[in-house]
Amino acid sequence: MTEARTDAQHLLAHALGCSRMDLYVRFHELLSPEQRAGFRDLVKRRLAREPVAYIEGKRGFHALDLELGVDRRALIPRADTEVLVDWVLEGATADASLKVVDVGTGSGALALSLKHSCPAWSVTACDISKEALALARENAALHSLEVDFVESDLLSDVASPAGGWDLIVANLPYIPSQDIESLAPEVRAYEPRLALDGGPDGLDLIRRLMAQTLCGGVLAPRGVVYLEFGIHQADDVTSLVRDVGLSCQLRDDLAGIPRVARVTR
Repeated sequence: MTEARTDAQHLLAHALGCSRMDLYVRFHELLSPEQRAGFRDLVKRRLAREPVAYIEGKRGFHALDLELGVDRRALIPRADTEVLVDWVLEGATADASLKVVDVGTGSGALALSLKHSCPAWSVTACDISKEALALARENAALHSLEVDFVESDLLSDVASPAGGWDLIVANLPYIPSQDIESLAPEVRAYEPRLALDGGPDGLDLIRRLMAQTLCGGVLAPRGVVYLEFGIHQADDVTSLVRDVGLSCQLRDDLAGIPRVARVTR
């Protein structure tokens, strides 16, 4: 019931062109016929299980003033992914000239939140999807953030900087292919499958990225890789990382489940 009430508040605020907080001071107002019709149309879309973020066309991420445009070109940024951003920022110096690449950037959430928090960092974002990159560029322009965007299958077409990347961050597709059809309709029917499908065990792209990271000149000698992965994948990710000779630490998401790996040499 609480989730339904929150969704209704978001949709009503969107129909009225105001914030959710404004609804509490405008509770005495009667809706005009046009406003009622607009709200009704939004409710119909939600009843069809379209995600509220796609209906609104926006989603806040990490910082209250970093609101991202979102649509069906890319995955909706999740609050759990903010754990990855927080961990990166804990272990790095904001005014250092770090070279950072966000692999599989989608809407640009990781790349833009890091650049927003640390303007001195040199940030590159890549994605195999032209559509997702276009959305990420729009979000960068929206917040006047200078990020380099590259169309690439993981790091295949991304030129490594001299000395390698200081930070590689990635929230790659990690849902096992056979599990896609069992996802909630909001995810299965609306979010791009390319951003969800991680292959038979969900780890195909993480496995490939680890192999690329080991190529000469990709990861700086003291470079760090941060990876988000799925529920129940912590042991497999840890084994995968250690099997290629790297070290792995884990951090829990907001529900207390291990969901982020910090990978070092």
